[in-house]
Amino acid sequence: MQTSLEHPAPVRQIAMAISGWIDRLGAVWVEGQIAQLNRRSGMNTVFLTLRDTVADISVQVTCSRQVFDSLNPPVVEGASVVILAKPSYYPNRGTLSLYASDIRMVGLGELLARLERRRQLLAAEGLFARELKRPAPFLPQMIGLVTGAQSAAERDVLENARRRWPAVQFRVRHAAVQGTHAAREVIEALNALDRDPEVDVIVIARGGGSVEDLLPFSDEGLIRAVHAVRTCVVSAIGHEPDTPLLDLVADVRASTPTDAAKLVVPDVAEELDRVDRLRDRARHVLGGWLAQQQHQLDAIRARPSLADPGAGLDDRSREVQELCDRTRRTVRHRLDHAHNDLEHQLARVRSLSPLATLERGYAVVQDGDGHVVTGTGQVRDGQSLQVRLHDGRLLVEVTGTTPAVDGTNEPPDGTEQIKETPDDRAEHRDR
Repeated sequence: MQTSLEHPAPVRQIAMAISGWIDRLGAVWVEGQIAQLNRRSGMNTVFLTLRDTVADISVQVTCSRQVFDSLNPPVVEGASVVILAKPSYYPNRGTLSLYASDIRMVGLGELLARLERRRQLLAAEGLFARELKRPAPFLPQMIGLVTGAQSAAERDVLENARRRWPAVQFRVRHAAVQGTHAAREVIEALNALDRDPEVDVIVIARGGGSVEDLLPFSDEGLIRAVHAVRTCVVSAIGHEPDTPLLDLVADVRASTPTDAAKLVVPDVAEELDRVDRLRDRARHVLGGWLAQQQHQLDAIRARPSLADPGAGLDDRSREVQELCDRTRRTVRHRLDHAHNDLEHQLARVRSLSPLATLERGYAVVQDGDGHVVTGTGQVRDGQSLQVRLHDGRLLVEVTGTTPAVDGTNEPPDGTEQIKETPDDRAEHRDR
């Protein structure tokens, strides 16, 4: 392509020329470490950043989702890989990338792949289930510690734990924490502490190191041994980025040995401060409750019925007295009314009584047998009779009879003859 100051080439022409030159390059095998991994949802392309393990140089890599998903175990950031890729230039963005058609783990990447396959198998068996995790005791009386002899991890755990709680006790079992015999010795120390009835929690601690140095703590035998123990296990391996399989099966994971000491024992200063704050809070709550009750009691005592109890009694006493007076008046009125009714009825009864008739001048004539004589035909001359008056009786003897004149009972000489009224006859019948 010929260009000059007078005849420059446009950007698109140069970009297309570069793309053509790069497309003529063949596929190459490239080794590096995956620094970034980006899987965008809904896209069939996966974006990677491949970094040189020695120099500070990186290159963008793309591959199809089918190629990426076919890897077992999946590729993770930090893995070392070898890829078969073809250089590709994107004119629109002016960027160079490698399009990978094959990805293979090598070196550390292959090691991480084996660990990932082991993790998947153990997870499928349920060894890492969250419901199997046991809580660490709040204040263990005896702490079992599995660590290397005279190691920095042992010193960190012991010093930090005793600084937080001076009375804490440790039962330390030394074991190799690196090498071919490390997993076996850690398992033996773990089982020995688990059989000790005085040990409340077991801490497995080791300082930082490379992935190869921490391999014993991803050993399958150790993982199954930790899963089988009855005592709570705290994993404190390496630093924060280090994640051996022991961290997944342990009941509690500590980022560092120092963090493990903070997790297994409380800080005595913090606990004392918490106790003081709880006391202050309880005192405040109790004082507030007492003040509220006192306020309610004062309000009750300030009521008129309690401020002057006699006033209420006097009012009630007056009401009772008024009710009594009202009752007396009502009873007296009803008694008077009843007395008047009684007198009225008595007067009526007396007016109907035969005695009242006798008092008006009438008399009742009876024979010797007590029978009332109602006519002259019932007596004979010389017969003895009784004449009943209102104030006594008269004993008489019949000397003669005079018949009535014109159908009346009046005698011819005008004298009044004794007559018996219907009431008199009723009284005689009752007798």
